[in-house]
Amino acid sequence: MRKSKNARPPQIGRRPAATGSGPRGQWTILAGLLVLSIIPSVAGGMRVGEITSDTPVTPENARFITLPLPVLLHIVAAVVFSFLGAFQFVPALRHRAPRWHRFAGRFLVVPSGVIVGVTGIWMTAVYDFPPFDGPWLAVTRHIVGALMLAFLALSVVAVSRRNVFTHGNWMIRAYALGMGAGTQVLTSGPPAILFGAPDEFWRTVQMAAGWAINAVAAELIIAWRKRRRADRQRFNVEIGGAAHSLEPSDARTPARPSDPEPVAPSGRGAPERSAATRTR
Repeated sequence: MRKSKNARPPQIGRRPAATGSGPRGQWTILAGLLVLSIIPSVAGGMRVGEITSDTPVTPENARFITLPLPVLLHIVAAVVFSFLGAFQFVPALRHRAPRWHRFAGRFLVVPSGVIVGVTGIWMTAVYDFPPFDGPWLAVTRHIVGALMLAFLALSVVAVSRRNVFTHGNWMIRAYALGMGAGTQVLTSGPPAILFGAPDEFWRTVQMAAGWAINAVAAELIIAWRKRRRADRQRFNVEIGGAAHSLEPSDARTPARPSDPEPVAPSGRGAPERSAATRTR
């Protein structure tokens, strides 16, 4: 059966838009993460200078002066985790330098994240509470540290199984909790300027709000990644089906054999042949 000349090829869906994944969007996200990393890094640098210099011991810094190693490890690891981790989420850099991405993740980002989580839990359990903290904030810090370590472990398990997409989702969750210090500057700084130092309750609320905002942002990003991945898979299926339907019919349908010539019956009931045929 021949195809009509006016037949139109099947409609193919448009390629899903990669909102936020273009070059400009990638570098904008990277710049935002770096700005968010600078704020706690500056505060950590000031703390390191305070520990390494002859600073008078006060009730607020006594725990750091008397036992400085955990907080020094925490600050250095947090700087590595926040800055290098930001570059790990840029697709253009991952595709351009996949070996560096794997090396940095395996030997720098994940180990530094583990150090951040372990030292955070240790300092919360061992150091004395500062005057403005309380037991509920300590419980929140224990939960956040445990979740961060669990997310890092799940990301390692996922990438060891070559499930890169799931690995990325767990790293986004771990990075979001690790970056809580940057968001907490925004949740605790303006109220402190407007209303003064908070009490124990509002201190807990402000600190917990920083982690909660980052956790919600991480889940929104993961949901967007899942939708984008589903759109890409649907687009690939449509392309594959359209390409199959556009193949020539001869390539898909075997050629029909030509009809055999009629054979004259022989025997008694056969019609007589013409004289011209008998003379051949």
